[in-house]
Amino acid sequence: MGCGTSATESQAKKSEKAIKAAILIQRWYRCAMARLEMRRRYALNIFQSIEYAEEQAQLQLSDFFTFMLDHFTQLNETDTDSVSHFFDGISDFNTTSSDLVLLEYEKMIEVPHSYRGPRLSFPLTAEDTAALLHAFKYHQQLHARYVLQLLHETRRVLRQMPNITHLSTSYSKEITICGDLHGKLDDLLLIFYKNGVPSEKNPYLFNGDFVDRGKNSMEILIILFAFLLVYPNDLHLNRGNHEDHLINLRYGFTKEVMKKYWYHGQKILRLLEDVFSWLPLATIIDSKVLILHGGISDTTDLDLLNLFSRNKMKSVLKPPNPHTEKKSSLNKTGLVEQHSSVSKSMAKSPAMSGYRGPHTNDRSDAEKRTRRLHGGTRSDLPPQMHYLESSACKLPELTAKEWKQVVDILWSDPKTQKGCTSNKYRGAGCYFGPDVTSRLLKKYNLKMLIRSHECKQEGYEVIHGGKVITIFSASNYYEEGSNRGAYIKLNPDLIPRFVQYQVSKHTRKETLNQRVSVVECSALKSLREKIYTHRLELIETFKQYDPNDTGYISVGEWALAMESVLHLDLPWRTLRSRLVQLGSDERVDYLSCFDDLEIERPLKEVQPALVETFCRYRNDLEIIFNIIDKDRSGLISIEEFRQTWRFFSSHLNINIDDEAINKLAHAIDFNKDGSIDFNEFLEAFHVVHKFEKRKNQ
Repeated sequence: MGCGTSATESQAKKSEKAIKAAILIQRWYRCAMARLEMRRRYALNIFQSIEYAEEQAQLQLSDFFTFMLDHFTQLNETDTDSVSHFFDGISDFNTTSSDLVLLEYEKMIEVPHSYRGPRLSFPLTAEDTAALLHAFKYHQQLHARYVLQLLHETRRVLRQMPNITHLSTSYSKEITICGDLHGKLDDLLLIFYKNGVPSEKNPYLFNGDFVDRGKNSMEILIILFAFLLVYPNDLHLNRGNHEDHLINLRYGFTKEVMKKYWYHGQKILRLLEDVFSWLPLATIIDSKVLILHGGISDTTDLDLLNLFSRNKMKSVLKPPNPHTEKKSSLNKTGLVEQHSSVSKSMAKSPAMSGYRGPHTNDRSDAEKRTRRLHGGTRSDLPPQMHYLESSACKLPELTAKEWKQVVDILWSDPKTQKGCTSNKYRGAGCYFGPDVTSRLLKKYNLKMLIRSHECKQEGYEVIHGGKVITIFSASNYYEEGSNRGAYIKLNPDLIPRFVQYQVSKHTRKETLNQRVSVVECSALKSLREKIYTHRLELIETFKQYDPNDTGYISVGEWALAMESVLHLDLPWRTLRSRLVQLGSDERVDYLSCFDDLEIERPLKEVQPALVETFCRYRNDLEIIFNIIDKDRSGLISIEEFRQTWRFFSSHLNINIDDEAINKLAHAIDFNKDGSIDFNEFLEAFHVVHKFEKRKNQ
């Protein structure tokens, strides 16, 4: 009996130790997974904050266009040559019948016998779509003649469609809803592999943002448009905020088209501009589910959206003329608020703090500066910029109300708090709360809102009590492993079924820790580069907290300084250990956040302050230079470069010596032919990591 009792006690002790060990291991595992999840979330947060800051900067270019209109131009209706190629979206054969246009393209553009890609004949068939999928899978390119013919036919079909498409489901005919693809062809091919290609029995809806960022935007458009022509009742498209020819200048689609179709690229881009403007704005399924790209606002009016001429909305960067439209009705739209104060979010340094924008009460200061620089006459405006004044009379005039309606549905994002507020981080649209969602759904007797527009870690997100669903179909959007993609299957029960996936380039599966580390390192690298482009502003702000010039400030002061300059809404205290070093007294060595970074100076003639300015506004300048570059040669004249930079710096109130710009312009004319390769020039101004540079060398 005694031995039996002893053995039982021993086993009990062993079991107790095993349980304690299991609990300890479980606790360690949970802590490790929680740390990984925190790293993954703040990496995604960094990527999104930088993305939204870039979008805000892009949208603020509309202020520049308005500034040019207000201060450098007077409308001259007799100057027909000044009509911009860039806002002239009507193709050469717009008024000609479809058959004649297709024949005209065949006469104009010869397909050589050496061409090994797919050959299309119109009207298209299912065999043509299969040939396109096969060709693009093996990296073949469709010839420019077929691209132009395809785009022309697509426009013809889109023009017959309503602003808001109405669809119905059945149990044998579920609708597949896909979100943003952003030029990621592998994701589209994987969706078709898993779910089948579009057909009469397998309808699809693609909810905008087909282009930009990825390398295969053109192939995605060709595939979607081809299926649209074959199955016009079963393949449906909504417009996204990136179906915008001026947005495309910044995010890569314009470059992609010109690289792949250099000789015919300009004609393709002009036709695409018109095609984008004819894309439907929203879709309603079974009279219960509203699907649109971005979101809604407290003033969203589906009746108005369904009636106005949607092709008038060529670009969000070309809003209605503020002098002909009252702006009071647009207060909830972030982009319009920027028109009232051009440089609030862009200009924080003392050199820029005095400028209050061309539409404030302090107009006289801007006008005086304008006259001082350029004499205030129309003749001083470069001829290439005259599209700014002429486009308004070339295209049908949008009303402010119509413009706001479209901006809101393309750019807005949901939030958990009630109400409708300006979307200050994107710079356009609004944040709408659950109360706004409920009111709109009740008003139109709807059950659910499905939207895209935001990258989600799992490919989708359900909020507002299940009334709002975000679907995002581009996996690895920011970096390999950063997020999954997803699509929705919807049947008459209107209960969404989510299908997730993730494209992987690696045959060997990486561990979760390895995947998170890659994403985190990429995010922190982008953030450090963003920080360095604001180096002078940050140092000046840091020194306000360091009057004795010790080089150290508290963690709280450092976090406040970072947010006040960068406006990224990031958890700076959490990120502190990855960005700066602490001194012995636990105070931040604020200059350490610039360690291992520098901006390359391609020319000795460039002053350090000018280098940082070029680096910070590089993307904005690239857009403006691309607009000036009519023939897409990548070259602009020295005078165009000098004038454009003077206009832009005057607009931002950046005080840079004209002599410095003149010296720079002549210095970068390497072959002294009077032209500047601005793509090569702008590429030279970028932040480099010293350690990586030494490693590569």
